[in-house]
Amino acid sequence: MTVADSAGQPPSEPPAVPGGAGLTTGVLARRLGVSPMTLRSWDRRYGIGPTARTEGGHRRWTAEDVATVEEMCRLTATGIPPADAARAVAAGPPLARTPAPAPPPSEERSRAAGALPLGDVRQECRGLAHAAVRLDAPALDEQLTAAVERHGLAVAWQEVMVPTLHAVGRRWASSADQYVEVEHLLAWHVSSVLRRSAPPAVPVVAPAAGCVLLACVPGEQHTLPLEALHAALGREGLPVRMLGAAVPAEALDAAVRRLGPVAVVLWAQESARAAPALARHVAGLRWGMKGARRGPAVLLGGPGWSRTRPAGLLRPTGLPQAVESLRGLCAAP
Repeated sequence: MTVADSAGQPPSEPPAVPGGAGLTTGVLARRLGVSPMTLRSWDRRYGIGPTARTEGGHRRWTAEDVATVEEMCRLTATGIPPADAARAVAAGPPLARTPAPAPPPSEERSRAAGALPLGDVRQECRGLAHAAVRLDAPALDEQLTAAVERHGLAVAWQEVMVPTLHAVGRRWASSADQYVEVEHLLAWHVSSVLRRSAPPAVPVVAPAAGCVLLACVPGEQHTLPLEALHAALGREGLPVRMLGAAVPAEALDAAVRRLGPVAVVLWAQESARAAPALARHVAGLRWGMKGARRGPAVLLGGPGWSRTRPAGLLRPTGLPQAVESLRGLCAAP
């Protein structure tokens, strides 16, 4: 059924494009990380749809159409209802990326996340998941930065970043190595935001003052949890030194002896990487004058320590508890 436009004339026919030009709905849906049904629903309800046809009559999404629906995805990913997002898209250029209306309260939970199974999580996770699947780097950076500013680093890490990272990891593990690029891009931007969130390094005033030393056990490449702890300790004004991934035992021993840290955090993501003998060795190191010798407290971080935990070593259950324990250790005489 043809509907006349506002001037009383029938609307013009969609422009014809060559058979190979434009994107099909299925291809665009995969690129954006949404279902084809969602795109068809937006077209039917709000007029956010393809505007061109091939010579054979098949509908195709042009570059302008793609820009419009990308803006629609960006707005809905922040929690804005589709109808409101469609009105915002129609009101201005889709690539202007003007500030979106305020999203719902952060306590609201989301059980839908496009192509990633998130479960019951904060609303921000949904936006991150959509942006990650679309490989939308600007949106990832914007949303991660906003989460830290809105909730603080500890909450943003535990309730926004970690659930989204886990969702990507689960999808990678269950889809024959697909979504690897999604995980790499998301991890890179999480790391970038964590490092930006950390203030400049605090100098160690004197060797006796000590610092906190962070290191992954030998062979361990997962550094993001330590990066989150590094940023959180920096925001507390505590002196902290990060050694990063896969620190050889000899290098860790040398760093502990040179720095004289008040505490050493050893991260192990997998139980096969956990090194209880190394943890006991570090805990047994001593330095200082005779009669006043001291050594570091050792904190075990990560799920890799769940099967083995050397006696007398601390094992915080999360970022806030780790920060609290290390704050107390640094403040003790």
